[in-house]
Amino acid sequence: MVNGKIVLRGLHMQRLFSSLATLQFDIPKLFTPAALEQQVTELTAKNGHTRLGRVRLMVFRGDGGLFDIDNHPNYLIQTWQLPDSYNQLNENGLDIGIYKDAAKACDTFSPIKNNNYLCYAMAALWAKQNKLNDAIVLNAFGRVADASIANIFIIHNGIIKTPALTEGCIAGVTRRYLLQCLRKDGVPVEETALTADELLQAHEVFLTNAAYGMRWVKSCGNAGYTLQAVPMLYKKYIEPLCI
Repeated sequence: MVNGKIVLRGLHMQRLFSSLATLQFDIPKLFTPAALEQQVTELTAKNGHTRLGRVRLMVFRGDGGLFDIDNHPNYLIQTWQLPDSYNQLNENGLDIGIYKDAAKACDTFSPIKNNNYLCYAMAALWAKQNKLNDAIVLNAFGRVADASIANIFIIHNGIIKTPALTEGCIAGVTRRYLLQCLRKDGVPVEETALTADELLQAHEVFLTNAAYGMRWVKSCGNAGYTLQAVPMLYKKYIEPLCI
């Protein structure tokens, strides 16, 4: 939330309700995007987080056994204040690494942002232990899926690439927004399979998520990356969201 407005509200709500349909929740008539937005707005105001805040809306099933699953959506809304640095492109590039002790599945449910966070949690712990800012998670085929808290993009030979949803990455809202913008402007962009070698050979690398928008990556292992197109992309597509 920035200045009392939910950034990319439509895309967030679209992803939420699409995910609930895939997970076969029964949606009550009063459980609507408008009702949820009102509750989020009221809570952030009450908590004093409207200027620059993070909102987490978690939907979960209630009581039920193995053969008696409750498909009614129970939910919890939480908010946090974010520092001003989250509203700016990072001047110091991130140092990341490739985490290899867990792998993301590539199935119907892989793109859904869900509570089965074990793979990402362990990747984040590994990154912290190795004094890195984030870790890249691979899929079951050894290709790049995403990072522990973000989607990943590379720029190589003038083409912007990001793992396709079929590669096991989370269907990030900022990812989707950026892809829409790039395609609208005719910028060469591909959703594709991305190998670890392609990541290491890229010219530029950046991460995206809803909290900080875009972050420039300076290095991954022994590979270093330049900072050329990322500031332009940030200024054109991400900065307008922060006003």
